[in-house]
Amino acid sequence: QVQLVESGGGLVQAGDSLRLSCEASGRTFTTYAMGWFRQAPGKEREFVVVISRNGGNNDYGNFVKGRFTISRDNAKNTVYLQMNSLKPEDTAVYYCAAGLFSARSSDYKYWGQGTQVTVSS
Repeated sequence: QVQLVESGGGLVQAGDSLRLSCEASGRTFTTYAMGWFRQAPGKEREFVVVISRNGGNNDYGNFVKGRFTISRDNAKNTVYLQMNSLKPEDTAVYYCAAGLFSARSSDYKYWGQGTQVTVSS
């Protein structure tokens, strides 16, 4: 069993930056690839990025275009999402998830509760 707790969301202005964190409980953190997804009101959950178990590989959603960076610290059981040049359309609840190295939400076994990111224009 893995529990995931996100933090770092908030209200920012367009062009600002935020860093989201996701801390995992348990001793199996390195068993899983870690992904970030987001869901805006009235829209489907969208893949943001995934990082491999050892942090050596990652895959980003097309909309990211160099603005976001994922990293993980396996010693701290934590994955991070650095978001720069934020846009109003980035407004969503951001979820971290543990599972396979995949862009499909169905490939993830554990999910956090989400953290709200709101970007004002």
